[in-house]
Amino acid sequence: MKFNTALLHGDFRGDKATGATLTPVYQSSAFEHESAEELEKIFNNRAPGFSYTRISNPTIDAFEKRMTALEGGVASVACASGMAALYNAFCNILCAGDEIVSSASLYGGSIDLFRDLESFGIKTRYVENNNLEEFRAATNEHTRLYFAETIGNPRLDVTDIKKLAELAHSFDIPLIMDNTVATAYLVKPLSLGADIVVNSTSKYINANSSAISGVITDGGKFKWDTEKYPGMKDFKKFGPFAYTAKLRNGLFRNTGACLSPQNAFYNSIGMETLGLRMERVCDNAKTLAQFFATEYSDIEVNYPGLAGSKWHNIATEQFGDKFGGIITIRTGNKKRAFGIIDALKLPLIVSNIGDTKTLVIHPESTLNVHSTQEEKETAGVFDDLIRISVGIEDIEDLIDDFKQAIESVKDVY
Repeated sequence: MKFNTALLHGDFRGDKATGATLTPVYQSSAFEHESAEELEKIFNNRAPGFSYTRISNPTIDAFEKRMTALEGGVASVACASGMAALYNAFCNILCAGDEIVSSASLYGGSIDLFRDLESFGIKTRYVENNNLEEFRAATNEHTRLYFAETIGNPRLDVTDIKKLAELAHSFDIPLIMDNTVATAYLVKPLSLGADIVVNSTSKYINANSSAISGVITDGGKFKWDTEKYPGMKDFKKFGPFAYTAKLRNGLFRNTGACLSPQNAFYNSIGMETLGLRMERVCDNAKTLAQFFATEYSDIEVNYPGLAGSKWHNIATEQFGDKFGGIITIRTGNKKRAFGIIDALKLPLIVSNIGDTKTLVIHPESTLNVHSTQEEKETAGVFDDLIRISVGIEDIEDLIDDFKQAIESVKDVY
């Protein structure tokens, strides 16, 4: 099946017991069973079934199956937020003394999380994205994973997934990719060699800012060395499901960062139109980026879809002719950036991306407020930067609105 058909048809479709075309909301915290023996089998992984929503739930299970099919993995685990998904994805295989080598151009919240992990004895070494020599030089006997974003937020650098995966595997360590900004519509990192994919499904998957959530999808191909990853020893018997089995039977279950059934339902509704929305969003973003580039010489526009972008060739090779829905512009100074944001009539000033509506934010004073100056600059964050998450509006209306906003502050800043 092609992309949009696959979003609608699969073993996640509907409820066979009732004929409902979408798995309904099972708003239940616990599930009754006919015998103690049956529940024992479920708790001991000898039979499928549901016992407690913190562990699993039919509505959440249907959403997880959708995400597994979307990313081309073997299994998925849905969490209460994108940050919870990142924490679980990392700490499922890390312990005190371990190290991460990560691209330096990350979402500010991810940088904050890595800082928190330091208190557990887990160190992160930051390197320039796609600089394989820096990745190689930062790797040592303590390194346990590589991490990068498919499209950096908000630097918009595009990771060469295949090359980074090859390097990671040469050291027998997994590559974890955050695919939130690109989504599987642009690329499926697992197909290029990544081992685990994380999505903040609060964004493009959900589509309307109605549900916080995150999902971890396991590719099932990484061969876990139990000396390097001792926690995997008891789960090797699950074969390609070893990583997910360990996660479900340990950290995920015990930290309780489970997704709510209602939010899983909202996400299942949203992701059915992912392909249609992403097609429109990508087209709108490219047209808006070209407008900035041709009309305003005093505004620096960043978008992988522009021929002048340093990441255009990698983006074209991995994505084809669609380049995502995020644009950043540098306006010259913070006052002008604030003036343009405040003068816009259609975009919403919101700290999210991936909505059907266009969203704008000033990352330096919000999302990256806790980052050091060096961390901000390596992540592509400056005090004159505006991040634009382009929506599905008519592009003519968006262009007109940005034009009037820019013109309204022309004589002020």
